[in-house]
Amino acid sequence: MRKTQINFTVELDTNNIPEKILWDATDKPEEGLTETKAISVALWDHQQKNTLRIDLWAKDMPVLEMKRFYIDCIGGLAQSALNSTGDEFLSAEIHALCEKLVKHLQAESKKEA
Repeated sequence: MRKTQINFTVELDTNNIPEKILWDATDKPEEGLTETKAISVALWDHQQKNTLRIDLWAKDMPVLEMKRFYIDCIGGLAQSALNSTGDEFLSAEIHALCEKLVKHLQAESKKEA
C-alpha cells in the first residue's frame, strides 16, 4: 500500500498566535517546507457524525486576502460536493453563494479604495 503525508509546522508568538505557517507534503512538486498564510482542515468523525476543524492564519495575513481565502474554500467545496455525491443542486447552491460573496467583496474593496 502506498502512503503519503501532509505536514504543517506552525511558529507561534508568546501569545500562541501563529506568526508563520509552513507545510510540506510527500507528493508536493518542490521539496522542502513552503510558507502559507492560512490553512483550513476539516475532518469527518464518522463515529460522532460531525466535523472536526483546524483553522489557522498568520497574524500578518491581510483581511481582504482572508476573505478571499474563505470564498475560495467554499468554492472548492462546491466542486468537491459534486464530485463526491453527484448532487448538482447542492453544488450549484454553494457556487451561487460564492458568486454573491465575490460581489460583496468587490463592493467592499471599492469602498476602501
